[in-house]
Amino acid sequence: MNKKNGQPTLRAVAAIAGLCLLALLPLHGANAATREDAALDRQLALEVETSPVTLDGEVLFRVRGTSLVPPAKRAGAITERLKQFADDDSIPVDALHIESDAELTRILAGEQLIMVLADIDAEGVPRDRLAELVMADMSKAVKAYRVARTPRVLLVHTGYVVLATLAAVALLYGLLRLRRWTLARLRRRFVGGGADLKIQSVKLVQSRQVWLAVRGLVNVAITVSVLAVIYLHLSTVLGLYPWTAPLADQLFQLFLKPLQVMGGAVLASLPDLGFIVVLVVVVRYVLKALQLMFQGIETGAVSFENFDPEWAQPTYKIVRILVIAFSVVVAYPYIPGSESQAFKGVSLFLGVIFSLGSSSVISNVIAGYTMTYRRAFRLGDRIAVGEITGFVTETSLLVTRLRSFKNEEVVLPNSEILGKAVINYSALARREGLILHTTVGIGYETPWRQVEAMLLMAAERTAGLEREPRPFVLQKSLGDFCVVYEINATTRDATQIGLLYTALHANILDIFNEYGVQIMTPAYEGDPEVPKLVPREQWHLAPAAPEPEPVGPTSVGQ
Repeated sequence: MNKKNGQPTLRAVAAIAGLCLLALLPLHGANAATREDAALDRQLALEVETSPVTLDGEVLFRVRGTSLVPPAKRAGAITERLKQFADDDSIPVDALHIESDAELTRILAGEQLIMVLADIDAEGVPRDRLAELVMADMSKAVKAYRVARTPRVLLVHTGYVVLATLAAVALLYGLLRLRRWTLARLRRRFVGGGADLKIQSVKLVQSRQVWLAVRGLVNVAITVSVLAVIYLHLSTVLGLYPWTAPLADQLFQLFLKPLQVMGGAVLASLPDLGFIVVLVVVVRYVLKALQLMFQGIETGAVSFENFDPEWAQPTYKIVRILVIAFSVVVAYPYIPGSESQAFKGVSLFLGVIFSLGSSSVISNVIAGYTMTYRRAFRLGDRIAVGEITGFVTETSLLVTRLRSFKNEEVVLPNSEILGKAVINYSALARREGLILHTTVGIGYETPWRQVEAMLLMAAERTAGLEREPRPFVLQKSLGDFCVVYEINATTRDATQIGLLYTALHANILDIFNEYGVQIMTPAYEGDPEVPKLVPREQWHLAPAAPEPEPVGPTSVGQ
């Protein structure tokens, strides 16, 4: 079927099916009204201990118990006798009559006893008048019971069932066709149609995401409509036959009664829900104001003494958690069902699970905040934690991520970092500089002044090492076979430590080779033929500068 002819056909089918179903709705409405009246009677009778007398699922009246017979047993006996009378077509309805004496009033069907009334049943009403009212209800109910089972009525109701079934099938078919047609139109609109949600040039939601959301809404609407049609059809069909009418009432209790209870609970909770909505709006704006304030602290627009701008976002997160926790405490008594034992039990269960499963998480979160306020490091710093050295690439409440010199990502739990010493190579390098140092061992036959001069020259040739403060040399130890010298130089770029050490070592090698000094530590095997001493005239071999001649004291008379 093409689209031009398909749409009028679909609308026609839906219209016919709707008219047929509407024609049957009074039957369903009558059954529902009867059930509501019965429920009202039950509610009014709760104050007195009574039991209902029923016929064909309908409550006729309620009776009390006696000193010997409880109300449930008495009502059951009356119901059973009344049903036997209704099933016996040989006894006409007009055979119902009343017989009274000074103490009791009896209602009989021919010679068959149906019910006995006493003064306690009358409650101030004349006993004969009450008997007439009860007998009228019985007569009406028996007539309806017998009429509902006549072949003519059953045949008419069967016709109604056929019409209701055809209407339901037509409606279901129309709903499925409507779903297919709607989804096809919407798919052409959103998939590949450039229907992205944008603000200026910023794409917020892609068209495919919009399509998935719209498709979900259409499917939900069609599913609810299909379920409603199926419920109306089953309830109507079952209510047309006396043997299945109780099932119709059970369907009502199964599907609509929960909705009715939930709707009533929602209406009763509207004042509390209104308070919660107002509280949510107030808390939302309070959080927005706090966010603006802490953003100002982070950017420097707002400043507090001894409060580091880096603390702004972590502090805002803590304050936000506290505000939300306080608002939950305030809103808790107004949450519908919060006072029920089930709600309390579920809350306790979730609390126990959270406590058992989040101990390590909580410790890492506390460690993360502790390190933040301790200012141990910041993003981009070169740090060493135990045997791990790298650059800080990310800090979160749970873990800290490092990038090693081999371009490896190392994930460290914050609780582990908190329990170890952290070496930060970048913290002081930015302000005062980081001192790089390396050692060499030179034999005693080489003048120490020459060695120091060569080491200082190597430091001066190394790009990236600062000239101020000036490099310096320390004689670390006088060993058995050599003197250990240490060159110290300052750098302000902690990210290039490895390259600076490589350049410094290369310059040391070049300069020592240039001046013919071997970098080696001799091992002792025996006394040398010539003592390993440096003559005084060789103390200032190049590149060492000679020391200035000392100036003697000048006399006062001169």
